[in-house]
Amino acid sequence: MSDGALSQDEIDSLLAGLDGGSAPAAAAPGGRASSALSPQDAQAFKTILDSITGAQSQNLSMITGLPVTVQNPAVDAVTRDGFLRDVPEEVVAVTVPFGGSIPGDHVFVMSKELAARIAALANKDEGLTELDDMAMSAVQECVSTLAGTEITVIAEKTGNRNIQSSVAEGKFGPKAMARVPTGDFVRASFQVQIGDAVPERLTELFALSFVRDLLAATGGGAQGGSPQGAFPGGMMSQTGMLGMQGQGGYGMGGYPGGGMAPTGMNPPNVQPVQFASLQMQQASPESGNIGLIMDVYMEMTVELGRTRKAIKEILGMGEGTIIELDKLAGEPVDILVNHKLIAKGEVVVIDENFGVRVTEIVSPMERMGDMG
Repeated sequence: MSDGALSQDEIDSLLAGLDGGSAPAAAAPGGRASSALSPQDAQAFKTILDSITGAQSQNLSMITGLPVTVQNPAVDAVTRDGFLRDVPEEVVAVTVPFGGSIPGDHVFVMSKELAARIAALANKDEGLTELDDMAMSAVQECVSTLAGTEITVIAEKTGNRNIQSSVAEGKFGPKAMARVPTGDFVRASFQVQIGDAVPERLTELFALSFVRDLLAATGGGAQGGSPQGAFPGGMMSQTGMLGMQGQGGYGMGGYPGGGMAPTGMNPPNVQPVQFASLQMQQASPESGNIGLIMDVYMEMTVELGRTRKAIKEILGMGEGTIIELDKLAGEPVDILVNHKLIAKGEVVVIDENFGVRVTEIVSPMERMGDMG
């Protein structure tokens, strides 16, 4: 490079976030990484995602109000260059990084048309075609719901409850500006059909390190290895070894039950499990993913007043009957959510409609008293 120019390979390496001094990894045709993810690992990860599609179909159906079908994904490892060749010129990219014990970059990518349709149905605005702030907010909320479901399933499969997702951040623009995981990453391509519309593609990108750590935690994949303390080939689980230890203890060769260890194997090193001490901790009011219920509707009622009448008086009512309520003129009206008092306000007129202006929020102590 005597002329000082960068080759295309070096440019690709810089875009992929690789070290400029190292040689770029060879890539298979179509942009797929040649050795980034083994076929066994890809299949094991696909099996995890396959188990989530039913729940994701229900999530999208609740958000859009229409029947939604999410097909099982195609999973492969790709480079940034290969991924960009397979998407439209303009895309919506929503980043939801994973954190906690298994961190990693995580991005949802979809076409403008799919994002606009989700936003229009979520906001009940069929005329919505442009991705303004309100539309992007609806898309981000949708993606947060999908990511929350994935974390729940992953936690169940790994037994690890310390996996979290960050706040979803979405952007619409040229595909070259879309944020994707650095280096090689894993792509899951879903076919999504909303109602009777033509199926659209929803792409989910995972950091390669996240996928490998997840497979290792679940014990799946070629790179996951055997769990510590387990015998190769599934000869005996750790539970079986502990059971034999309880029956006969260690005999010759340190093998449970007084036997000899199989040829070519070291005696297992079984130690008592050390549990951390449990301490009562006050849960943070902000813990949990409140975004999962942000689109749930609740009934709000404004109550002018109440009274009690005998059945004889009610049967005697007719046109022109005046009913006296328990509220004085000028007193604030009650604002109830699902029949629970949460605030007080004053009646106002907006254009030609009645409204209520909140003047007081009921204190938590009063609300707790009402519940009792």
